[in-house]
Amino acid sequence: MSESTATRLSLISRIRQEDGAAWNELVNLYSPLVTFWCRRRGIAESDVRDVGQEIFFAVSRSIERYQPTDSNGSFRAWLWALARHKIIDALRRQQRSPAGCGGSTALELVRNTPDATIPELIDDSDVVERAEFAGLVRRALEQVRSEFEPRSWQAFWRTTIDGMTVAIVSEELGMSPSTIRQHRSRILRRLRQQLGETN
Repeated sequence: MSESTATRLSLISRIRQEDGAAWNELVNLYSPLVTFWCRRRGIAESDVRDVGQEIFFAVSRSIERYQPTDSNGSFRAWLWALARHKIIDALRRQQRSPAGCGGSTALELVRNTPDATIPELIDDSDVVERAEFAGLVRRALEQVRSEFEPRSWQAFWRTTIDGMTVAIVSEELGMSPSTIRQHRSRILRRLRQQLGETN
């Protein structure tokens, strides 16, 4: 594929147009993160897959209402809001028991209700959460890589992922600094589209 295909519709736009391939890309992209969230919040291993399916079903029913914004409106944050509710529901189902209790045991159960222990927002300062986000970005990069010429990709990779200066990569690849910046900008824009950050 050529770079001209990088101007295609965003992943979210394609899903809204009922593009089955786009839905598969979304599930492949975000399933590991959803699984991580379920396990981290205490969903029983035997229920992780079912809760994940509930979350993606909620996504399919709500995707028309999703609107990316610059202030904490990332798709990942929106997905977390949906996932949080489904995880809380699942944890409540797990906690149900036929025996009643009272006293300090009942007080402890009230204090440990799932909605009180699961944060509303993603904690981007959490090292494990950041590592999971890095995995998400790697998966998204793999999904869009074939849309770009190898030299464009190399210019992007060397400056963005490897952290090399534009001047060094310019000399290394025999490209002008402005061309390198254009390639990097184009790929970063496409990455944001794939992650659902832009329409």
